[in-house]
Amino acid sequence: SPEDIDLILFTSLSPDMLCPSTASIIQGKLELVNAAAFDVSAACAGFTFALTTAESFIISGKYKNILVVGAEAISRLINWKDRNTCILFGDGAGVALVQPVEHPYGILESYLENDGNKSHYIEIPAGASAQPASENTLKNNEHFLKMKGQEVFKFAVRVIPHAINKVLSKTDIKIEEVDLFIPHQANLRIIEAAAKKLNINKNKFFTNLEKLGNTSTASVPIALEQAIQDGHLKKGDIVVIVGFGAGLSLGANLIRWSY
Repeated sequence: SPEDIDLILFTSLSPDMLCPSTASIIQGKLELVNAAAFDVSAACAGFTFALTTAESFIISGKYKNILVVGAEAISRLINWKDRNTCILFGDGAGVALVQPVEHPYGILESYLENDGNKSHYIEIPAGASAQPASENTLKNNEHFLKMKGQEVFKFAVRVIPHAINKVLSKTDIKIEEVDLFIPHQANLRIIEAAAKKLNINKNKFFTNLEKLGNTSTASVPIALEQAIQDGHLKKGDIVVIVGFGAGLSLGANLIRWSY
């Protein structure tokens, strides 16, 4: 019931506003009277970061029913004259209810990493305290998403295999035992190149971006739900989800599916 939800974690690179947190707005609109709420900011990797945070809270016993929400309205932050970005992105939302489960199900391991020295590869320069809104920031389109496409492509091709190998290395599970990989839906060429580097059949990588585009932090939960509906993910399967994006941030969760 709504009263059972005790925490909301919201992640997005296009939140409603800087203050208050969008998680708080959701808490109010859903009347989740017993839920604490806060935002997790990790852009396209946000869902994996928020899921890892939820995992830690569940393990600690502090919370038992956590909503992890990934939602984007990136179309409102895109410069439609910038063909390097405007053709890539889509809007969307997904939510997971995270609860304790019996062994051997659930999140088996998680891995998070950042490379802040490359944070300028993906950014929305203006609109916060570093560059408050002004006539010049508006004139120079500094309130829109900017991305160094080639650098991000090389980063993504490298870190998808890296994150998968890192999260698996914490367990006895071999990469051949993974039933499905669900990466952030950034670019089909990135996913195909990563599968090739791992020497894994690309059909093991679930994709839907040809229909939805890059929905940033919403892409993984949307893909998870679609994989379930399409019969690609079922109870007992081992799945690895991978997120990567601005920060530069990357994360992976290894899950034995219990749903």
